[in-house]
Amino acid sequence: MTGRDPSGWLVAWSAALDRLEEDVAEAEALLRDERRMRELPLATPWSPPEGLGPLPIELRPRADEVLNRQLVVASKMARALSGTARHAAVLDRVESGSMGAPRPAYVDCAL
Repeated sequence: MTGRDPSGWLVAWSAALDRLEEDVAEAEALLRDERRMRELPLATPWSPPEGLGPLPIELRPRADEVLNRQLVVASKMARALSGTARHAAVLDRVESGSMGAPRPAYVDCAL
């Protein structure tokens, strides 16, 4: 970002971190409301704006906090997805009758 006002560089990075914080807050809210997590489409991945340049040192603590929150949310989402997959597998076995003895089948043949 050579040739730019250093305060503009700080403002641009602050805006980028604002966006990341909003994304993390939304992911945290989704984890608290499982129904919403199933209904919403996947989020678009974040990419830094063009020409953003390196992170200003003053914003390093804030960026570290955002990163830590992202890592916690990613871990929680992975656990939630794993639990959902296990639950679905158990449901499939129960509904198909593959948990043990074959299930009886009845056919109603009214004459």
